[in-house]
This record gives sequence, C-alpha cells and structure tokens, in this order.
Amino acid sequence: MTGTLVLAGTPIGDVADAPPRLAAELAAAEVIAAEDTRRLRRLTQALGVHTTGRVVSYFEGNESARTPELVEALAGGARVLLVTDAGMPSVSDPGYRLVAAAVERGVKVTAVPGPSAVLTALAVSGLPVDRFCFEGFLPRKGGERLARLREVADERRTLVYFEAPHRLDDTLAAMAEVFGEDRRAAVCRELTKTYEEVRRGPLKELAEWAAEGVRGEITIVVEGAAERGPQELDAAELVRRVRIREEAGERRKEAIAAVATETGLPKREVFDAVVAAKNAAQQASS
Repeated sequence: MTGTLVLAGTPIGDVADAPPRLAAELAAAEVIAAEDTRRLRRLTQALGVHTTGRVVSYFEGNESARTPELVEALAGGARVLLVTDAGMPSVSDPGYRLVAAAVERGVKVTAVPGPSAVLTALAVSGLPVDRFCFEGFLPRKGGERLARLREVADERRTLVYFEAPHRLDDTLAAMAEVFGEDRRAAVCRELTKTYEEVRRGPLKELAEWAAEGVRGEITIVVEGAAERGPQELDAAELVRRVRIREEAGERRKEAIAAVATETGLPKREVFDAVVAAKNAAQQASS
C-alpha cells in the first residue's frame, strides 16, 4: 500500500492559531519535509510536540531534487508531512511539484487546513469578497511587473497579491499606473502578529505611504475593475484594451475580436479605433 502525503497549514503569525490536528500529525509523521528545519524546531517546541519521524529540508533550492526521494518514501507506504514557514504548502510556497508527482503515482494527498494570509487579508480588507483571484508574487523586474498587471487591468474580481516589503512602493506605484490612481486597495502587514496593520485607501495614497519604508510580511488586496457599459467606452479606451492584450502576447486581430466580445461592440468599431490611433501616431511622428 502507498502512503499518504499530508499538507499541513502552519500559523502565519500567532502560534496559537495552529490547528489542533497539526500537533498530532507532527507527532505521527514518518517523514517531515520542512521549508526551514529551524523554524520547524521552534514550532514543535511551541506546540509541545515530540517528533519521531525523519526530518528533511524541502525548499525552493532543492525542491526539484528532493521530490523523487519523497515520492519513493510515499510509494513505500510512508506518511509524509509537508510544512512551510507559514500558511499552506504549495500556495506561493514549495509543494506543488511534490503534490503533482504524488498524484501521478496514485498516492493519497490530504491536508490539515490552517491559517491563510490570502483569506485573512481578503476578509479584513473591506473590499468585495464574493469573487476574487489570487495572483501570488509579481515579477521583480519593472517591465515584467507592468506587463503582468496589464493582463488583469480589466479584471472585475478582487485581486490578492503577496509582495516583499522592499518592493512594495514600486509595486503600488505600478498598480496605480495600470489600474488607476483612485482604485481602492488595502495593504495588510504582519497579519495576526503583534504589529499587525491594515492600511486602506486609493492606490496613489498607498504608494506615497509605502515610499517612506515598510517592514514585515505583506499582502495586497486590490478592488476589481468597475463594470462599464458600451456607452462609456470611447475610442481611446478601446485602443487601450487592445494594446493591453497585445502586450500580453495576443495578435492584433485576436485582441480586437476579444475586446469587441467583452464590450458588446462590433469588431469594425474596435478595428476603426485602432487604425485611427495608429494613423494619428504616424502623423505625429512625421
């Protein structure tokens, strides 16, 4: 019989938030794969748990190399517990490769639900929560970051991001550029920890605040794009939407068709707006 892979959610700040099952799974696991073995040691001490299983490191740098070893242990019947520094493994943390490999081998995969920075930030943001999408970390390079943001410029669902504190001001400034300075957002810092802070406001104001320097673990929640009817879409807006899709990799013909579909306008109207903008740009440069 094959073993079981257990993805264990760990506290994102306050250790008292650890789910009751976590201690039992830590004590019972035959193998514990930890993103940071030192943090694992501190966690088990805080929970008063004595582990008897073999502890191995499993982080971004060795994830590819160590996955086959853990899959073989699972295939041999072991109960393997995967924990990361905070939150649920495989969600912007190591784990996806192991889960995919275990599923391919027919190994049972289960989870110990735990605290989530994504859901916690979403809940306290004050922004719509009925529909949302998680975008993880944005690219570090400015151009790539802008391109990724442009892909979701018209996304109507609430957006959730993780970000490093030293890049927060640049990211918020880029969001203000792409989404609009007045788009509402919330920056959630150090959730569930002693210095927890939730700063809400327009993206421009948040970018100015972050420019002064921010520390801690950061989750950003951004309001989705407002619904706009066809009568509100002038030629410039149609051209902007086509350009965003082109920069994301779509061919112009496909981008025009997609914008026509999402706006309910005839393709000819969108096409004419793009051609007119192109002609105007050429005349201005000549």
